[in-house]
Amino acid sequence: MSDTNEAWFARAQAVIPGGVDSPVRSFRSVGGTPYTVARGYGAYVEDVEGKRYIDFVQSYGASLLGHAHPDVVKVLRDAVKDGTTFGAPTPGEVLLAEAMTQRVAGLEQVRLVSSGTEAVMSAVRLARGATRRDKIVKFDGCYHGHSDALLVAGGSGVAQMGLPGSAGVTAGAVSDTIVATYNVVPELHEDVAAVLVEPVAANMNLVAPTSGFLQGLRAECDRVGALLIFDEVITGFRLAFAGAEQYFGVTPDLWCFGKVIGGGLPVGAFGGSKALLSSLAPLGPVYQAGTLSGNPLATAAGTKVLNLVTPSDYDALSDRVSGFARSLQEAIRSSGLVGLCPSEGPLVGLYLSRDETTAPSNFEEAKLLCDNGLYRSFFHAMLDRGVAFAPGAYEILFVSMAHSDDDLATTVAMAAEAAEVAARS
Repeated sequence: MSDTNEAWFARAQAVIPGGVDSPVRSFRSVGGTPYTVARGYGAYVEDVEGKRYIDFVQSYGASLLGHAHPDVVKVLRDAVKDGTTFGAPTPGEVLLAEAMTQRVAGLEQVRLVSSGTEAVMSAVRLARGATRRDKIVKFDGCYHGHSDALLVAGGSGVAQMGLPGSAGVTAGAVSDTIVATYNVVPELHEDVAAVLVEPVAANMNLVAPTSGFLQGLRAECDRVGALLIFDEVITGFRLAFAGAEQYFGVTPDLWCFGKVIGGGLPVGAFGGSKALLSSLAPLGPVYQAGTLSGNPLATAAGTKVLNLVTPSDYDALSDRVSGFARSLQEAIRSSGLVGLCPSEGPLVGLYLSRDETTAPSNFEEAKLLCDNGLYRSFFHAMLDRGVAFAPGAYEILFVSMAHSDDDLATTVAMAAEAAEVAARS
């Protein structure tokens, strides 16, 4: 069988549901056949047909330094010689935990797991166990992984599939989940264990917190004795050197991490104060476990990434992304569409419209722009021109530290052409 994207996708569909191992990778919302990645390097990926793309997926934010960074590859080659998993304590998990806690004020201990979903699920269980309360507040359009209680009103792939939640999730599983509107501080009752929030909503495209929103959540949680949980699976060590706590000056009770801290390998973590984490087994009554938790390859790669980047690197990336967002927005507008490219630090979104509009502040506003049909033709026009955005309008663009000024300038030029195509659609 020839090495074409169509051939590989046909083989995948025969043995993998829908041909993908995560729905966000499917082309269901944009149509067509997914490209199958053969390799990646720096800012680029190359498919099985040998076509190269400037990649703004970057494993949905996991690749801060770009693909196959030589220092990360080297540390992985060195680590794999000593074994890949042991089910026992290793120095690597200690080194990664030290690197994380040394950066983030208030983060005294972390428990490593294998995914962002697992991190959030475990943090919620810990919050309930520590407070002896049942209710959890989440926000419409925020995605916190695919655990049953948190899939309701989720963003990312849930929104792209046009689903309100998921079949197979019972009414009982979500009965203690309260859904609120992002950027509106809800009034809490004393049965609420925790408020779970993306500090920057990045799964309904990009919606930044309005002034006072995160501070208001902190104050309202303190008023009723609830815990504030920051889901930093995307923002953690990507938004800033120390993540959202440093960026916004708001300290949660619990943090959830993923993506960047694995250096491109599967990983997750949740953490907080020593007092709060003492409720976890084996010290306390809240049980959580994982055979592959603290995997030595993931911890080696993650520690290397965290040690390679400096505060000035984040400042420089944020400045470049801010300029890129402005240029991208102007290029799209010059070609007959309204482009909105809100940015927050190094994170940048992309909304398309035919009419003048403002950047969304909540999920309902974001949906109007994400579901207007313009992204589909724009996405394919970009892909035809060698630029890979995520195959869904609810995702954001991830600019890595490997993207050059030429890469960004090329992307802007291609966006002007793609906008013309979309405007005619």
